[in-house]
Amino acid sequence: MASDVSTAATTSAPIPSDALIIVPARNTVLFPNVIVPITIGRAKSIAAAQQAVREQRQIGILLQRDAEVNDPGPDDLYRVGTVANIVRYITGADETHHLVCQGVQRMRVQDYLPGTPFLAARVLQIPEPTTASPEIEARFLNLQRQALEAAQLLPQVPPELIAALQGTTSPAALADLATSYMDIKPQDKQDILETIDLVARMDKVSRHLAERIEVLRLSQEIGQKTKAAFDERQREAILREQMATIQRQLGEGDGKAAEVAELTKAIAAAGMPPEAESQAQKELRRYERMPEAAAESGMVRSYLDWLIDLPWALPEEKPIDIAEARKILDEDHYGLEKIKSRIIEYLAVRKLAPGGKAPILCFLGPPGVGKTSLGQSIARAMARPFVRVSLGGVHDEAEIRGHRRTYIGALPGNIVQAIKKAGARNCVMMLDEIDKMGRGIQGDPSAAMLEVLDPEQNGTFRDNYLGVPFDLSRVVFIATANMLDGVPGPLLDRMELISLAGYTEEEKLEIARRYLVRRQLEANGLRAEQVAIEPDALRLVIRSYTREAGVRNLEREIGKVLRNVAVQVAEGSASQVTIAPKDVATLLGQPRFENEIAMRTSIPGVATGLAWTQVGGDILFIEASRTPGRGTLILTGQLGEVMRESAQAALTLVKSRASQLGIDPSIFEKNDIHVHVPAGATP
Repeated sequence: MASDVSTAATTSAPIPSDALIIVPARNTVLFPNVIVPITIGRAKSIAAAQQAVREQRQIGILLQRDAEVNDPGPDDLYRVGTVANIVRYITGADETHHLVCQGVQRMRVQDYLPGTPFLAARVLQIPEPTTASPEIEARFLNLQRQALEAAQLLPQVPPELIAALQGTTSPAALADLATSYMDIKPQDKQDILETIDLVARMDKVSRHLAERIEVLRLSQEIGQKTKAAFDERQREAILREQMATIQRQLGEGDGKAAEVAELTKAIAAAGMPPEAESQAQKELRRYERMPEAAAESGMVRSYLDWLIDLPWALPEEKPIDIAEARKILDEDHYGLEKIKSRIIEYLAVRKLAPGGKAPILCFLGPPGVGKTSLGQSIARAMARPFVRVSLGGVHDEAEIRGHRRTYIGALPGNIVQAIKKAGARNCVMMLDEIDKMGRGIQGDPSAAMLEVLDPEQNGTFRDNYLGVPFDLSRVVFIATANMLDGVPGPLLDRMELISLAGYTEEEKLEIARRYLVRRQLEANGLRAEQVAIEPDALRLVIRSYTREAGVRNLEREIGKVLRNVAVQVAEGSASQVTIAPKDVATLLGQPRFENEIAMRTSIPGVATGLAWTQVGGDILFIEASRTPGRGTLILTGQLGEVMRESAQAALTLVKSRASQLGIDPSIFEKNDIHVHVPAGATP
């Protein structure tokens, strides 16, 4: 509602006639010849406006430098503003105060008056330049064209504004009017207000108008596209409703529509790449049109579930802490210093170049040396999920690449299944027993593994079941193998081999004390204070009851010892048991392995040799004896051709140097030499 100024207002000190009452404005710049409504709420501003209305005098509108300041002083206001007439003073029903001001002329503050209840200042009024030239006329026409174009791009533009822009003949008035209605920052409007030179002012306004026209054009295009897309969605919604009505009339119910809506949301939230999402939408439309009793309906639904459940989006990766990784490796494994050093190097490179193509590590070594647990430690150090894929006995290429969806019961390959199980596209995947893959009539799975383990190709790995590329480049692949004989050359070329030769007796002792005993105590329900195994007893178990490169059999023997103790504790016949070396034979029976080296080599004619085996290695005892005969060399034992040839070469060497060795050459003609390698039926 409009009202007169309250006569009960407190009478303020008189303001000199040559001074101007100043009203600060937040985020509002008033230009000459422009009418603008201004809301005032601060007590000083209300008092200033009311006194100006009572005395029927002009006011000065100045922009605040910082709109957050509630009680601005002279330093908080710009120096250049606009002299304005108060056209109307309005007090709202909610006690808000509004001024309708008309700008008259630019002004510059000279100095502020002290001791006034509100801001008042002596000002210098700045006249508008009246020069005319062809340059100004050209700018005027261009500015008028730009202003009209911008106004026509605005939604619901008032016709009065178009008429005002068309009817303005003054270049200065046109620049001020266009700036006043332009959607730019108040600081930019203040800059134009302070620009007195007409050519410079028109150039600034023209630049701002050009930017706004481009923004308005893009907004209009986006709005039209959005409206078209919305119209298309409306059309789809109507068609879906019609389809649902038809299905209800056919007795198919609303369950399918709700299911399709749920699948639509799940596809949108899965974060698939464009090609996969397009395929999912296509299959969803097929599924929607299918009757629920159709034989293919279940296959399509299963396919959609696989696409939705796969982790397409890359999760946020935690930074690798090298010190923590070294600590984790030392906690989980004793010894293996070279292996740990290589793994730390690997993790350091992944930390410095997370997007780089990391090598595929292959842990090579006999069973039981900790290959799989090393992979788990790497996953723990990288804070990523760990998943294991067993390749032992795989002889079908479809086990790697998956079956085509045309087959009943088709599924993705082991690689995609493992990634779904891990729930992350950057998991650590252990390809266990990669040397045990076979080749059958269904294809060669090792050939399919070539793409999986090639950093240049696995970014677009295509599973036969999915039918769309899946990015494997962020998966950390770690392979394990016992021997390299079964690994094809091209596959071997893609992997960096890290050999785990096995543990020494001292390392096995430390591993047993640190890990195996504790693990078997938990497995057999015993506490550490109930049983203690002396180090010499553990050493005896290692030396006389196991012969292996790893520690699996050692853990079994320790478990057998602790199960005997568990029986005593469970029966109540003992509460605390200490296992000494003398107790080992009672618990485990007679030793299986003896140290025969000293006993065997003390006999003339017995020499020792070394042989490589899958458990790390063994000592061979080569026995030679001479018997009367015809000079024949007899070789027995499970000897290969190379060892037979070596024995022949040794005999020839001895014969050729018989005189130097003090041997009668006739001995070779009258005696047979028998060389035997007792291998215990092991070739």
